[in-house]
Amino acid sequence: MGSPHWKRLCLLLLAAFSSSLVLYGHYYATVELPAGQRVIASLLQPEPLLLAPSGTSHPAGSHRALRGSLERESFKPSSQPEERNRRQPSPCPRSVVEAAKAHPAFGELFQFATPVLMWDQHFNPKTWTRLKERHVPYGWQGLSHAAVSSTLRLLNASANRHLFDRHRFPGGCVRCAVVGNGGILNGSRQGEAIDAHDLVFRLNGAVIRGFEEDVGTKISFYGFTVNTMKNSLIAYEEYGFTRIPQAEDLKYIFIPSDVRDYIMLRSAIQGSPVPEGSDKGDDPRKYFGPEVSAEKFKLLHPDFLHYLTARFLRSELLNMQYGHLYMPSTGALMLLTALHTCDQVSAYGFITGNYEQFSDHYYEVEKKPLVFYANHDMLLEAELWRSLHQAGIMELYQR
Repeated sequence: MGSPHWKRLCLLLLAAFSSSLVLYGHYYATVELPAGQRVIASLLQPEPLLLAPSGTSHPAGSHRALRGSLERESFKPSSQPEERNRRQPSPCPRSVVEAAKAHPAFGELFQFATPVLMWDQHFNPKTWTRLKERHVPYGWQGLSHAAVSSTLRLLNASANRHLFDRHRFPGGCVRCAVVGNGGILNGSRQGEAIDAHDLVFRLNGAVIRGFEEDVGTKISFYGFTVNTMKNSLIAYEEYGFTRIPQAEDLKYIFIPSDVRDYIMLRSAIQGSPVPEGSDKGDDPRKYFGPEVSAEKFKLLHPDFLHYLTARFLRSELLNMQYGHLYMPSTGALMLLTALHTCDQVSAYGFITGNYEQFSDHYYEVEKKPLVFYANHDMLLEAELWRSLHQAGIMELYQR
């Protein structure tokens, strides 16, 4: 059969590809883009977002061929029915909306009417025709009509239309903490401050046990793609991340980065094994619990992901060799989701200008340097967080 040799070859090829992504990203971060050189002002004149179609092959160094194959389209807010984030004037002393609108630059970037979540009433022939032209996560190119429609039609509860119910917060000022997994939190003793927020977002390898004083225990939302969730369970098992968080009031935010996210979400709502694809036979109940319903899940809208990338995190990586793989990190998407739904937002465990002083993750016993992958632009994200903090739109924990 020769299968052991074939498996070894596959592993070697995978390792070589992963290494090239890491090295390319590291070069891009340390040589071409010194921290602080690119400023948020470069985003103040929104241009068409360049997105390479998925599956496109580009020879190394062939930037001309890559640019020639990119699709050009500018962001246009969806005109479909949605539960928009139209909020009454906030009683918060300085809300995200007020601070953003008062800022000369960010006032032009933020579009708070953009639909954050996708649910069943968004799916119609017009939407399908429009989004099938964009590749995931910004659309449905290459996905079957059945896979998308069968999932979205299950998101038919009122809870699927909005991230949270504002009536649960009679004070009228919803304060949110978004907790990344950066090493800056190790020894920070920020757990109590984090748990004092009304809602807490966590993501990927969110290790809590043993780090309660630094990261708290409260969790309202867990954000992920199926890929990042499964990779986290493998990569961070040794640190105690043996299952994703489960709790009665916890809600899961799916980032639709691939068809497997739609299929896993559908199976999770139905409480049945995944019927097809790379996760075939997997039981969603081991991730989300034995008894879940559609109300437990939120799905980010492809238009929202497109809007965030085009206006806030349009990286120069889009024009380079691995541009077709680029998308904002899970942490970035969760933080920007909170900024478009909460009244006040605090970010913990996110990359800061002095990231080299800290380990990659707060739960690592030995210090490990932050890894720059070519599918994310962490330095661009760092500049965005710093700019939002300086503008008073959010609070960024720094040391």
